Amino acid sequence: MTAAENPEDDDALFVLTAAMLTPGQFPGVLGDDYPAACAELGLEPLADGYGLVFGQDGGGARWTVATTDTATVACALAAWDCGLEYDLAPDENSLAASLPGWPLPVAVAVPGIPAPHDPPDEEGGRTPLSPPDTSVWGPPQRRLGADEIAVRWFEWRDQLDVPAEAAQGAAEDAAADASRDTDTDTDAGTVTDAGTAVGTGTEAEPHNPADPPAISHTGIRRVLESAEEYVRNPPPPGRVRAAYGAVRADGPGWSLVGRTDDIAFVLLDDAPGEVLPVGRGAALPPLLEALSKLAAAPS
Repeated sequence: MTAAENPEDDDALFVLTAAMLTPGQFPGVLGDDYPAACAELGLEPLADGYGLVFGQDGGGARWTVATTDTATVACALAAWDCGLEYDLAPDENSLAASLPGWPLPVAVAVPGIPAPHDPPDEEGGRTPLSPPDTSVWGPPQRRLGADEIAVRWFEWRDQLDVPAEAAQGAAEDAAADASRDTDTDTDAGTVTDAGTAVGTGTEAEPHNPADPPAISHTGIRRVLESAEEYVRNPPPPGRVRAAYGAVRADGPGWSLVGRTDDIAFVLLDDAPGEVLPVGRGAALPPLLEALSKLAAAPS
């Protein structure tokens, strides 16, 4: 495997980009946790994980190569993030799988060879990987949206008028006794097909004891209760992980992204395209702190 300079070499892999597939870091679109992400690619969930290399062969076919040489892939990603060149070429002895297609969108292509396309069936040996269809909504699209929020937290956060100190959030309502009703009055934002938030929220208002409790979506309570259960009973590796300064948690039908010094956002399979803000209240900060510690704990 190499970022070869000879376009006529059909066996060479021209590396375009890469990603990590480890218990603490993996493309969320692949699964709710690390074992599920590995299963999506037909890989054994090794403790040290894999590096995923996305490239084209000399004929232009798309390939995803999994390597156990995670250190080399991590170095390449760090160099690229700094704008530096890095010739990513893990040792061939570290190759774990060569899979047709790409599970994520790749915006660049190799000049001088045919446009990116899936290899023939006889070469790939399995259905080619492909990015999720963003015209529909489901678990992959929900996780892709959560990935986008984690990466672009401050851009997304600036679009909402929800002060970090806003009390009476849905987290307090979920964690307190049933007799302690609280209220959150935030509107949901919306994720476009590219995962970018375009909606705006409204400022959370203090709860009026005369009013019935209300949250922006009834599923938020279930999400927060599930996250609390993760703190008591640690879930499979990768269900809770750190992501770009945020804490990320996923579960069946939901994703949560939050920062310990700020609010949180929830995405649900049964709320297509919506991003639901959760005010801090009294219970959200300790929950996010506990999840952050869980994310930092060895797998």
